[in-house]
Amino acid sequence: MLKIEKLTERQSAGKPVGHRAGDMPDFTSRLLLTGLHVASRKRRRRRSQKTHHAAAPVASHTISAASLAYIRRLTNRPSFPMRLSALPLRRIIELRVPGASALRPARLYLPHGKVRGAVLFLHGGGFVHCGLNSHHGICCRLAYASGAAVLSFDYSLAPEHKFPAAVDDVLAAFNWLTSEAWRWGGPVAVAGDSAGGTLAAVLCQKVRERRRAGAGPTVPAPVMQVLYYPATLGREETLSRERFADGYFLTKAMMEWYGSQYASSEEDLLNPDFAPALRDDLSDLPPAWIMTAECDPLRDEGALYARRLAEAGNVVRFICVRGTLHGFLQFYPMMRKARRVLRESGRALRAAFRVEG
Repeated sequence: MLKIEKLTERQSAGKPVGHRAGDMPDFTSRLLLTGLHVASRKRRRRRSQKTHHAAAPVASHTISAASLAYIRRLTNRPSFPMRLSALPLRRIIELRVPGASALRPARLYLPHGKVRGAVLFLHGGGFVHCGLNSHHGICCRLAYASGAAVLSFDYSLAPEHKFPAAVDDVLAAFNWLTSEAWRWGGPVAVAGDSAGGTLAAVLCQKVRERRRAGAGPTVPAPVMQVLYYPATLGREETLSRERFADGYFLTKAMMEWYGSQYASSEEDLLNPDFAPALRDDLSDLPPAWIMTAECDPLRDEGALYARRLAEAGNVVRFICVRGTLHGFLQFYPMMRKARRVLRESGRALRAAFRVEG
C-alpha cells in the first residue's frame, strides 16, 4: 500500500502531484537561498580576480580540470564540524572497500549499544561531486537514529568515469558489505540522496535481477531502500522540472549538465540503470522509504517512482516535505525539517532491522 503524506499535511494518494499554488519555499529555505546567492556572488568575484575559468558548472557541457577540482573541493566540505557531528557515535573508521575495479574510500559509522544491521549509504552530487566529508553529518545522524552500522561509500565520479561505472562500484561495495554484515546481525539496507538515491534504487533492481537469474542467489536482498529526493527519470519532462527550473537551488540547467557528464550517449538516458523509473517490472523489490522536497525539480519523479513501486505490490512510504529545496538535508544544523527526516528514516531502518533480527 502506498502511503503518501507530508510532515505537516496529509494528502490523498490519488491526488495529482503537479503544479500547486502553494509550491513555495518556507522561510528557512528562503533564507538559505539568499545566503547561497550571496556566497556564490562572492566566490565568483574572488575567482574572477584570479582566473578566467568559470566556476559554475552550467555554462557549458565541458569543464576544465581546474574548475572541476574547485567544484569538488567546494562541495565536499562538511556542513557542520565533523568532530561535533560524531559525538553521539561510538566510533568512525576510515576504510577502503572493493569497487568494480579498485579499492575505494569509505567510512564506517558505528553507534553506541548493540548494532543491528548495516546500511550502505550513497552520497549525492549529480554523479560528479560531493563525497565522504559532505555527507558526514547525515551519516552520523542516520547511524544514531537507526542503531545500525552505516557505510558511506565513495563511488567513482563522472566525467572521468562514465555511466555505468558508479552502478558497478556500488554493486561491488554492496557485495562486500553483505559478506561482512554478520558482524552487525546480518541484514543490509541501502540509502542515498539525490544521485545516491538513484544508485540505491538501481542497486535494488540489479540485486533482484541477479537473484532471479540465479547469478547471485546467495547475496541477500536489501531489507529496505531509503531514497532521499532521488532522480528516477532521464530526459522525460515533469511538471516539477518546469515549475522549479530556475531559482530553487537545483536548476534544470544543472540537471542537464550533470546528465551530460555522467551519460555517454542519448541511449544511456533511456537505460533503467540510469533512470530506475523506466524499469518495466518493479515487482519484488525491498520496502521503500522515499522522501521528496516540495520545491525541487525532482519532486514529481520521486513521487512517480513511489507510485509505480506501490502499484507493483511493494511496500512504500512516501513523504513530500513542504517548503523545502533539493539538498536540504545537507543543512540539517539549521533546518528542523531535515533533522526530522533523518530521525524518521532512521527509525524506519531500525524497525526493518528489528523485524529481520
